[in-house]
Amino acid sequence: MEPVMALAIGIMYATAIFMMLRRSIVKLVIGLLLLSNAANLLIFTTAGMTRGAPPLIPEGMVQPMGDVADPLPQAVVLTAIVIAFGVLAFAVVLIRRAYEVVKADDMDKMKDTDT
Repeated sequence: MEPVMALAIGIMYATAIFMMLRRSIVKLVIGLLLLSNAANLLIFTTAGMTRGAPPLIPEGMVQPMGDVADPLPQAVVLTAIVIAFGVLAFAVVLIRRAYEVVKADDMDKMKDTDT
């Protein structure tokens, strides 16, 4: 399963970089979104793809019995998802305002308004 995930993550990173190099600001934001999702999948994949029980320790035991899921990568990815949603919401508002001022989606035309 890990080689398939590695291929999917690589394709997502390549697509994200390609989208971020486009001139459209909407495609830039889509690329950033893909980049954050690829990073989240990378964290999950490097943490291990084994399915296990919840990380609960029975009473009186020092360590859990059997295979357990690691909660740290799940917590990190959940935090990253929340941050990515906040950045996406800010970028959408910024794009809307920039489009109202410039009347264009092209980054080169937005550069012309600086002077």
